[in-house]
Amino acid sequence: MVTPVKVDVWSDIACPWCFIGKRRFEQAVARFEGEVEVEFHSFELSPDTPVGYAGSTTEFLARHKGMAPAQVEQMLAQVTGIAEGEGLHYDFDAVRHTNTVLAHQALHHAKAHGRQAELKERLLAAYFEQGRDLGQVDVVVELGAEVGLDADALRRDLEAGTYVDAVRADEAQAASYGINGVPFYVLDGRYGVSGAQSPETFLSALQQVETDRAAARA
Repeated sequence: MVTPVKVDVWSDIACPWCFIGKRRFEQAVARFEGEVEVEFHSFELSPDTPVGYAGSTTEFLARHKGMAPAQVEQMLAQVTGIAEGEGLHYDFDAVRHTNTVLAHQALHHAKAHGRQAELKERLLAAYFEQGRDLGQVDVVVELGAEVGLDADALRRDLEAGTYVDAVRADEAQAASYGINGVPFYVLDGRYGVSGAQSPETFLSALQQVETDRAAARA
């Protein structure tokens, strides 16, 4: 029996590079000859962001990063172009900045019900391409139902804060690993890959795990 390569991914649904990295990693997995098991973990890039932040993306990043608005606009244009190269259509004018704890709780609920990968994709697309407000329970429940989750069960867990502790545990584990930026990939519990690397870099890391496993069996 072949043991899949376990890949733990720390990311945030409000991270543009996390969506880009997800696409690039998927390309590597498609070229990898072995099996891969992916689990997403919670990381908040801006935990102090309020629910329903009213400002624009430019205003938000200028405040958060201490950059001039013109610099921010240039950066957003560059990221949008890179995303387009991966088949993603970012609309930063429509992005609704918000606290992401609710979305992270939903992803833990989805993991418990076998739909985490589907919900992760749906939330990222909703945030970056469709301007959905992921700080609102109704919106997150609707998106969860779209990927096959039971809407009533998801709503109950979100309103009760069932998975808040799981979110905090993920964040504590990230801190123990020294992770201070996302996306961050941990392969086989041993190898760390930081950032939205190229498919070739991800593929090389996956192959290294297989090589090491083969050497250990020899």
